[in-house]
Amino acid sequence: MHALETVFAALWDQYATLTPQAHEIRTLLVDRGEMVVNDHVAFRTFDDPRLGIDRIAKPFLHLGYEAKDTYRFEQKKLFARYYQHPDPSLPKVFVSELLLSEFSQELQDTVRGLIDQMPDGVMGKEEGLTMGRPWSVDSETYERLAAESEYAGWMAAFGFCANHFTVFVNALKGFDKIEDLAAFIEENGYPMNRSGGLIKGSEEVALAQCSTLASQVPVAFSDGEKTVPSCYYEFAQRFEREDGTLYQGFVAASADKIFESTDRQR
Repeated sequence: MHALETVFAALWDQYATLTPQAHEIRTLLVDRGEMVVNDHVAFRTFDDPRLGIDRIAKPFLHLGYEAKDTYRFEQKKLFARYYQHPDPSLPKVFVSELLLSEFSQELQDTVRGLIDQMPDGVMGKEEGLTMGRPWSVDSETYERLAAESEYAGWMAAFGFCANHFTVFVNALKGFDKIEDLAAFIEENGYPMNRSGGLIKGSEEVALAQCSTLASQVPVAFSDGEKTVPSCYYEFAQRFEREDGTLYQGFVAASADKIFESTDRQR
């Protein structure tokens, strides 16, 4: 098996455990005769140099990926970059990081206290991508972080794993439009993220996206178990640009709302 296939298989196995709906929806599509192609995989992190975007991306760069466009999310105080492999059959990689300096001193101190618990030398390696939560945290700290930043709370609870996989709608034979796919998913009992509308983006911006709401899973905090939103499944339909090529990037305004798929209050 190609090294990248091994990496993405490990990521999927971990992700599917945290996100039972993803495996179920994928099975629904496969049972209809669809070939499910992955458009991109996303990761979250903090902008600390020990585990920032560059650290998350390092294993992918080593395996041939190239850095592409960057994005800034002012309201959520995030920075992101995506990476693409010269082989178009391989999924893109989207990595975002929380800009700690733009938050309260309490949040900064709390997050850096978590990071200080991490083992040395793991980030920047393939095994770091599926490390999960490398720190001990109690539910009160999780709630306090999430009150200021849902993203920070999610990171505190789950650490390092694929935040979402994404179905490439263009590769589906039975759904010409992403709206039809979204309706099919809802009809099968999976709630969708409607922040900013069911479908984010459009043909006018060359990308349309939608996503489920994150699965609710039990998380073992240091003071007991608590059920919290984990990961979600995304769907992306890409359109041709004026030069006839399929758009490969992302749309910040759409991604901003997709992030909310893991929010506690929805």
